[in-house]
Amino acid sequence: MAITRRKTLARCLPLIALAAACGMGGAQAQDSYPSKPIRVIVPYPAGGGTDTIARLIGTQLSQLLGQPVVVENKPGASGILGNDIVAKAPGDGYTVLMGITALVQIPALYKKVPYKLGDLAPVSQIAKSADLLMVPRSSGVTTLQQFVDKAKAAPGTLNYGSYGNATSSHMNGERFKQKAGIDITHIPYQGSGPEMAALLGGQLTLAFVDATGAYPHIKSDKVNILAITGSQRHPALPQVPTMTESGYPGLEANGWFGMFVPASTPKAIVDKLGAEVASIVKSPELNKRLTDMGLIAVGSLPDDFKAQVDKDAAHWKSVAESARISMD
Repeated sequence: MAITRRKTLARCLPLIALAAACGMGGAQAQDSYPSKPIRVIVPYPAGGGTDTIARLIGTQLSQLLGQPVVVENKPGASGILGNDIVAKAPGDGYTVLMGITALVQIPALYKKVPYKLGDLAPVSQIAKSADLLMVPRSSGVTTLQQFVDKAKAAPGTLNYGSYGNATSSHMNGERFKQKAGIDITHIPYQGSGPEMAALLGGQLTLAFVDATGAYPHIKSDKVNILAITGSQRHPALPQVPTMTESGYPGLEANGWFGMFVPASTPKAIVDKLGAEVASIVKSPELNKRLTDMGLIAVGSLPDDFKAQVDKDAAHWKSVAESARISMD
């Protein structure tokens, strides 16, 4: 039986109305957001770099959006506890995660994680960091190749420090050992502070120190900086070559700080949050604060940050597998 144009139109109208409603819903979500306080979950203790950045961003974000932004510290299980809170939160834009590189490293290090990386939507990469390869000046070593030659001449006698097991510094250290073909012993510390103290005290022959932890000591007459991990030289250390420039590729991934929301959050809200955070990061005031912390300000939009997250997740998985680093 033939279907008339009137019947066809009658059947299509509900679908057209539904599509229009969905489109309007996204716009309305963006226009009305936010209408209540936003909480930013920091999966680490108060007082650290992640917490500091969250509070700097939160203060500015509150002024721009006209709603309180409350920072909540939820430390535990190497950040997994706080990450999980946001991954399982309603996707309404009112629960935000201040994440770090560990977020993409955790799936490669732990067999059992209560959430998937895909449960979180990237909002903005706020800043990036890197590890500085430092040695005591008393060692007489001034280049990375000199250290490699020294390590090869006495295998198993030298060491390197990291700011913790399964951190970027540990993974970078193991990748460096593989690339250089050297045998040096890993010594983990509970953070960059104790690690830096050990280096200055002569207990370490090499240390991979986070730029934020090393920053107060970059002009010290007690250390030599041989190289830096990451994709570019540090603006404050233009004379220090990258690992790739030094002849040891494979350590181009930067550490970073970035904001995430539950993956179910409407794109309109993700985009709005991303644009606001990016504008804050690029302001002279915050840019200077990040620089003073030894970081490189970024302020990316959601799509660019997602591409970076995906790339880094693949990189750290490769490092963990090749170096056989696991926390289970």
